[in-house]
Amino acid sequence: MKPSYLYLGAAALLAIPAVNMLLGGEFNWSAADFAVAAVLLFGTAGLIHLAIRTIKTAPMRLMAVAAVVISLVLIWAELAVGIFGTPFAGS
Repeated sequence: MKPSYLYLGAAALLAIPAVNMLLGGEFNWSAADFAVAAVLLFGTAGLIHLAIRTIKTAPMRLMAVAAVVISLVLIWAELAVGIFGTPFAGS
């Protein structure tokens, strides 16, 4: 997988709420929300790129990518609805 596809995928995911807000949809994100989402998505893409580039064996590479993606999902869920009850939880 080319690294540019990872970053294009992150940009495409970030564009979904932006386009929805322009079209009058149900997203109501502030600039801070977009900044946090950008850090999470592009950070995840960077970590996946790093894992693919540096880890040589396929099973270890798959486990590293899975750990990064699971971490993204858990952090996103905590920020959105507070599944763990930390002070960072959304309202």
